[in-house]
This record gives sequence, structure tokens and C-alpha cells, in this order.
Amino acid sequence: MTTNHAQAYRPYLHFAPNENWMNDPNGLVYFEEEYHLFFQYHPYSSVWGPMHWGHAVSKDLIHWEELDIALHPDEHGMIFSGSAVVDRENTTGFFPDKPGLVAIFTHHLDGEEGENPVETQSLAYSHDYGRTWKKYDGNPVLTSTTKVDFRDPKVFWHKETSKWIMVLATGQTITIYSSSNLLEWQYESEFGEGIGCHDGVWECPDLFPLSVQNSDENKWVMLVSTGDTPEIGIGSKTQYFVGHFDGSTFVPEPASVNWLDFGKDNYAGVSFSDIPNEDGRRIYVGWMSNWLYANEVPTDGWRSQMTVPRTLSLQKKEGVYQLIQEPVQELDAYFTKKQDIDEQIDQTCSYDIHESYIDVNVTIDGGETKEYGLNIHHTPEQFTTILFNRNNNSVKVDRTNSGKTEFSKHFPVEQGLELEDSEQVQLSILIDSSSIELFLQEGEYALTSLVYPDQACERLSFFTKDRMIKVNGTIHTPV
Repeated sequence: MTTNHAQAYRPYLHFAPNENWMNDPNGLVYFEEEYHLFFQYHPYSSVWGPMHWGHAVSKDLIHWEELDIALHPDEHGMIFSGSAVVDRENTTGFFPDKPGLVAIFTHHLDGEEGENPVETQSLAYSHDYGRTWKKYDGNPVLTSTTKVDFRDPKVFWHKETSKWIMVLATGQTITIYSSSNLLEWQYESEFGEGIGCHDGVWECPDLFPLSVQNSDENKWVMLVSTGDTPEIGIGSKTQYFVGHFDGSTFVPEPASVNWLDFGKDNYAGVSFSDIPNEDGRRIYVGWMSNWLYANEVPTDGWRSQMTVPRTLSLQKKEGVYQLIQEPVQELDAYFTKKQDIDEQIDQTCSYDIHESYIDVNVTIDGGETKEYGLNIHHTPEQFTTILFNRNNNSVKVDRTNSGKTEFSKHFPVEQGLELEDSEQVQLSILIDSSSIELFLQEGEYALTSLVYPDQACERLSFFTKDRMIKVNGTIHTPV
């Protein structure tokens, strides 16, 4: 949540920088009753440029205070993506008096003409709750003589082996390293050959354990973002793998490609470190954009926003492990009015909204109808359509008429997915000034989509193309 809502498209419920360019979330960490969000930041333009680490903090994951830039480029290069941890046991020697924060990030140094860039891993640390940072004198702490793409370290403490683990994006694989002190790193293994989607470079990995719902089973989940490849034209996306990790090697369950999100606008997401045990959630944030058009979206003076933080869980359904996503419960406090829906609809049924942001939670029983759906009317002329087709169990989101779309030929392209069954669907839809986050079947599927209308939502209308449908649920709005 940010201020200055007089700016067109500025969100109410999602973090966006006060000005200039932002991309990947970095260094997500909870420390001393604050959530820290660092992010790829160019402070001198609203298009991508020399990367810094921007910084914001929050008490509730929704309302964020932007702080001073945390990390600036130096002789080792720009500050690319990475992570942050709490060094509770002073493994680094940086914190003789009390625990503090350590950032582990990629230094990216452009090569001379005709030469490859050099990417290395470095450290910085903070004694004052992340307000100021000192870079480690021994940087870089990890280099490669063979890898050109060598970036985006995600680091966590593996208590079973009492060591730090780093998962690092290395071209078309993820390489795993270990350390006792964050300063000296040893190679453990490499994952990715022959599995998953390799349509683009692998980036921004994450690796974490999750318990399986309604069981005593625990599994490990690896997230891998796949960068845009212009010749393919699908843009940037995020895949995930479920498997086993022993402190050295990640072994996935046999499966086809699992997509974290079926929309165009969720990339490079990672989870928070050091969430307290008594909380126990695995909380994820993604960059809400797509490299196909990220530099071209029609915001003025600022560019990009993050997804709403989401709680991740794991279910096993017919022998297959599946990530479940739902907005964090802290969001509930921002909705105080509730409008109940209980309708049988044979053509269309509308609900006036006229709010800056809304949350819709409904179940639609499609009965015998072949097509049905929902229109989000931003204005009388601007609308986004969510359409269900019973013949192929497809869900499509059409933002062709949602507002400004002409800035990129890739933006109006239809988005969608296939459900196991579309006779009855459960929808959770979070609508903000310039985004629609759609969660289906209690979070089994997510579809995240930017939109650029003149206002968020004037009216909702449910419709059926032939036979009757039943709609039951609630619309939540602010006061």
C-alpha cells in the first residue's frame, strides 16, 4: 500500500515505489517485528537501468514505508538480486553483541565491448535493523570461472545439517552451495538438466520446506523463474518443483511443468526468511509485471508493483503435489463492508461497486450451461472478462477492453488455464487500481494480471450464455 493515489494507476493494496523503476523483490526477511522488502531499483529513471537495492518496511505486509536506498553499485558492479537472513548465532563474526541482518546479493559487472559480464556473490550487513549497510571487505565471496549467468542467491539456514544453503541461478540450472559462515562456500550439487521448462534463462530460485495438508508428510519446494525469450514471445513466468532435499541435493518428484501462476504478470517471486515459528507461514511476493512490456506500461514517474503477499501451502491430490496460494490474512483488515450474493441467474446480474479496491469471493455453479462468467466493469466502456467454458474446462481472462492496452502488442493477448472441472468453480478476486489477482478452487490456481483502466471497479456483472447458473458468496469493500 502506498500514498499519493492522485497518480494514475497507483495501487492501494500493493507495494509500488514512490518514484522511478522497480523490478524483482529481494532480501525478503522478518526481523524485530518488521517485514523487510528490498527490491531491484533504478533511482534515476522509470525504465530499467543500473541496479540498486531499494528498501521498504511494513508491520502488516500491506502498508509499506519506503526507506533510503540500501545498496548502491560499486567497483564490483551493479547490485543484482539476492536474499537476506538473520545471523542469530553470529556465524559471520559480524554480530558479537546481538543478531543482525546479512544481505547476500549478486554483483553484476558489465564486460568490455565483446566480453561477457562478470557475476559474483557478495555480502553486506546491518547493525541497525536494516537502516544502514556495510559491504563486506572480502567481497566477492563466491565466483565462477565457467558460468556467465551466475546470480540471484537465495540463502537459508538448514538446521538438519547446521549450515547455510545457497541456491543460485546458473544459466539453465540451479547450483546449490553450502557454508558454515556465509563467507566461504562449497559446491554441493546442480539441479535442472532434463526437467522443467527451459524456454528462457533460469532466474530467482527459492527452496523451502512445506508440510502437506492433512498429513504428517513434509516436502521441499523449489521455485525457478524462467526469463523472457523474444523468439518465443510468452514472456517471463515462474515454475515450481516438489521433492526431497537432504542438505546437499534436491531430488524432484516425477512431474510435468508446474506453473506457479497462469497470468502474464507474476515473476521473480521469492519467500520471506525468518518468519517466526509461532507464525509458521511461508509468505511469497512476486514482481507484478512481465519483461515483454515492463518498460512500457503507462504509469508516469514510477513503474512496477509487487503482488499482494501470499501464503503458500502444499496439498496432495490424486498422488500429485500442488502449491496452494491465498492472499495473506492481514489483508482482511482493509475490507470492512460485506455484500452477500445469493442468486440464480438466467442472463445477467449486476452489482454496483464504485470503490478503489475490492475483494470478491464467490462460488459459481454452472449447471448445464456451456459458457458463463464475470465482467469487471471498470467504467461504462472499460471492462475485463473472466470466461468459463464447460466444453474444455477452460478459464480465460480477457483484458482487451480493460483500459490502456495499446502500449504493447503482447499486453491484450488472452490469458488462461484449464481446470479439472468447471461445473462448479470457487473464485477469489482481488481488484486494485491497476491489477486483478484471480485465485481459483481455493487457491489451486492463480492468474495475475495488470490492467490500466480509468478506475478500479464501477460494477460487477455475472452472466450466462445459455442456461441458469447459481452464484453464492460475498463482495468485500472498504468503508
